[in-house]
Amino acid sequence: MMNRRQFLGRTCIAAGCLGLFSYAVAQAININDAINKSGRQRMLSQRMAKAYLQLGLAVDVEHSKKILQASLALFDKQLLELSAFAPTAENRLTLSNMEKVWLSYKQVLSGKTPNQQDAKEVMLINEEILTMAHAATLQLEKYNGNPAGQLVNISGRQRMLSQRMAKFYQALQWGVAPPDAQAKLELSRQEFIVGMQTLNASAKNTPRIKDELALAQQQWVFFDSALRQNGDSKNRQQYASNVATSSERILEIMDSITGLYQQLA
Repeated sequence: MMNRRQFLGRTCIAAGCLGLFSYAVAQAININDAINKSGRQRMLSQRMAKAYLQLGLAVDVEHSKKILQASLALFDKQLLELSAFAPTAENRLTLSNMEKVWLSYKQVLSGKTPNQQDAKEVMLINEEILTMAHAATLQLEKYNGNPAGQLVNISGRQRMLSQRMAKFYQALQWGVAPPDAQAKLELSRQEFIVGMQTLNASAKNTPRIKDELALAQQQWVFFDSALRQNGDSKNRQQYASNVATSSERILEIMDSITGLYQQLA
């Protein structure tokens, strides 16, 4: 099993994680690729909000800028790809509706310097985008009808949950969180744990997938610990930075696992 030093060596923190999703630029060529990309849209809806909040908090500023810019571009590109691929009228309608909300979300994310008033709007719109992206992913999974597609969906949702937990944490730190933010963070934590249990129990796991899942479980310990850190203003910046960093690490490995499940189909 890879130790922590080896794991940290393979992360993309220093590179800004811009290469993390570089393989996602091709056209969706089959249904499992479409499920993966649609699931990644869920994650990006949360990752963009997280990066916006981190900029407002002045946490890992240059890295957060790169995350936001890369995520905006990737969401745009994948939305075009998924719309071109859409196999059913229901899926096409969902993506059409998402595009309208996406224009508003993109504008508030990139229109001006992050501020607390706009941050509260970000906290609302990202939920709309997430709901639509999740619906689109479930529609593709239903259309596929293949158990491997379900694993792609579940592991892909783990990516989203990693960013969702970090988003709520940063919103709480900045004072722009909705009243139920802490409860939703805890719910996402429980859903992530259940998701890992489901993936670990799959009979389709290859030796490599098992190794990657073990690595994800190891990284979850660090991320979960960071999420539980709370303190006075003196420590707030460091705690927020710990969440920013560990959320990117677990995202990277869960994205790798999702790609491996996609290859099983």
